Amino acid sequence: MRPLLQYLYAPGLFFGLIGLATWLVGYQQQPLWLLLPLLLVGIALSFLAEAALPYQRDWNRPRRDRWRDVLHAICNEALNILGISCIPLLAALLPANEFWPQHWPLWLQLLLAITLADLGITLMHWLSHRSALLWRLHAVHHSVQRMYGFNGLMKHPLHLGLEALAGTAPLLLMGMPLPIAALLAFAIAVQLLLQHSNVDMRIGALRHLFAWAPLHRFHHLKYGRAGDVNFALFFSIWDRLLGTAFYLPHYRVGSDDLGIGSRPDYPHEYLAQLAEPFRRQPAEAASVELPSALRGSVDQL
Repeated sequence: MRPLLQYLYAPGLFFGLIGLATWLVGYQQQPLWLLLPLLLVGIALSFLAEAALPYQRDWNRPRRDRWRDVLHAICNEALNILGISCIPLLAALLPANEFWPQHWPLWLQLLLAITLADLGITLMHWLSHRSALLWRLHAVHHSVQRMYGFNGLMKHPLHLGLEALAGTAPLLLMGMPLPIAALLAFAIAVQLLLQHSNVDMRIGALRHLFAWAPLHRFHHLKYGRAGDVNFALFFSIWDRLLGTAFYLPHYRVGSDDLGIGSRPDYPHEYLAQLAEPFRRQPAEAASVELPSALRGSVDQL
């Protein structure tokens, strides 16, 4: 039973939740607010799976971060809801156009939205590792000391806004309808749960398509530029095009691999993390040496 759950967890949660959301909103004409309780169900399932099939057992234990991560999630999801609610106003302000394929099936419209948003968010993510100014905002996310589904929502709200702008501006200019925008936001939240999940999942060949936790854990390596890999949110093909795809199947990422190696003093508290990008930055510590199991593999990137 355990191996079956390991293989079914990621595709089951992804296609199950997003498929159910699409059916409820698109085909049953249910109100958009139902997506919020459905997301709470997804978060609960994520916690249950992490308790039953942990990748690292110690990642299930809070490290003075549980309420901080809750605050990040509440703030960022509230901003997402606010952004979605503003779409009718933006549609009224933007020039009318007929670029959005309204005649397509709803699921295909959602796939188009996910693909285009994923490209924009991935490029903003990639730039955030190359621009010192953007890195100040993005570093909040990389300060995590453990990986579990909920801290996928742990982002500085300004960086969240930049990613949202990069991902959705082209879609809004194309005339993306409100239900597709709501489903896109829901799909992103589900994907973030899976990217940062502490479930010992097995995804096999699906790693060539989906950027789930077995790939994304390497993005959180603290060893200098070693974490400059696997930037994609949804589809790992973007990393192959950027030359940043990386996977080492026999390396098990642990707590000692996470964080910001040059900033072991990075603040843990919520308000301090919001303020950190605007403070004078302290001198960075020397880069942490790569573990022997990663040498050679990371150097080839």
